[in-house]
Amino acid sequence: MIGLWEAALGFAFMLGMMFLGFHVAVVMFAVGLLGAALTIGSPIVLAAGTQLWSASDNFVLLAVPLFVLLGEILVRGGSTDRMYRALAHWLSPLPGGLLHTNIGASALFAAVSGSSVATAATIGTVALPAFRNRGYDPRLVLGSVAAGATLGILIPPSINMIIYGAMTNTSVGRLYSAGIVPGLLLTALFMLVIVTVSWWRPSMAGAREPMAPLRVRLRALWGLVPPLGIFAVVMGTIYAGWATPTESAAVAVVVALLMTAAERRLSISMLHDCFVATVQVTAMITLIVVAAFYLSFVIGILGIPQALARFVAEIGAGPIETMLVLFVFYLILGCFLETLSMMIGTIPVVFPLVLTLGIDPVWFGIFLVVMCELALITPPVGMNLYVVQGVRREGSVVQVIQGTMPFLAMMVLLTVVLIYWQDVALWLPRITFG
Repeated sequence: MIGLWEAALGFAFMLGMMFLGFHVAVVMFAVGLLGAALTIGSPIVLAAGTQLWSASDNFVLLAVPLFVLLGEILVRGGSTDRMYRALAHWLSPLPGGLLHTNIGASALFAAVSGSSVATAATIGTVALPAFRNRGYDPRLVLGSVAAGATLGILIPPSINMIIYGAMTNTSVGRLYSAGIVPGLLLTALFMLVIVTVSWWRPSMAGAREPMAPLRVRLRALWGLVPPLGIFAVVMGTIYAGWATPTESAAVAVVVALLMTAAERRLSISMLHDCFVATVQVTAMITLIVVAAFYLSFVIGILGIPQALARFVAEIGAGPIETMLVLFVFYLILGCFLETLSMMIGTIPVVFPLVLTLGIDPVWFGIFLVVMCELALITPPVGMNLYVVQGVRREGSVVQVIQGTMPFLAMMVLLTVVLIYWQDVALWLPRITFG
């Protein structure tokens, strides 16, 4: 057992090393190993190998490379281009025009990719050329792409939800179910921003797009079949009890391959590129997760969660007050840390406290994912800001930051609603799982 001051010092040291740019996995493993060696000694240090192996031998985590591979197949198979064009035919006549297509396409791609950064890169590549010479304010265009892409980790399937479920032993199926309503609500709030801006300052929203003939729009709907079909496969097999999240991911990959083959876009070189990209992303994620499991093991042995729970009980903080403090904590942390590092690095300390306060772990998972979304577009480290700017390849990232501000306000509003009205996230899991 160690005191809270010693634990806070170790946590601050870990965050400091991350801020300085050290590899997240190395920092978390080193802090865990150092803490174990200084306080308990060789038995815990020698147990590192066993803990690392047991952390990596996790069936739930197998879904991560499968969903990464799924997104790669859809991107390289051209499904995203057809999806964007199909949505443009239906959404561009709305006030705000093609800007709604950015949000809608992000929400749909989120339903198959599980990654916000991948969504930002994919939708940005497809969308930004479509806005040239159409009179749209570049800040609003860039902001809608960067903010819309954050839906990639809230609308299921979500890599962040899989990792959270594996680390906290929370049902991934329930997490998927809990993310649907907040994801749709946030999509609606983003579209509300676009409508409001187009009414308030019409010059920023470009010229009103003419509606295509019904025959053209109906034919374009074929482009929505791949993402909607795969989403139905993933969620349907889970809710029907036919497959676990990992098994549903495997089925979705097979379906995506069949769809790509039917479009005559499947090739050996394409599969090679998909597999290489999947291995690179999965290796990075797995290293971080395994190191976090060991750190969590050491933190539990040292009794830090129990000490933190006693401290909260002594000061008389309730669940709402604690969550508001955590909201501010994660908001600040998200300004300086990459989202996966922020989530995995804090779960070992924060999650036991959440359980002590009687907060639903499924709800907290959604709260944490929303905070990760905020971090993705919060300067100076917000990944989506730089991904979109990288796709754009001109101008300043300041325009991207300015464009995300109204959408950032909507995400803060959603977080406050979640804290005070938890049924926004928990209503659907109660219906589907009982």
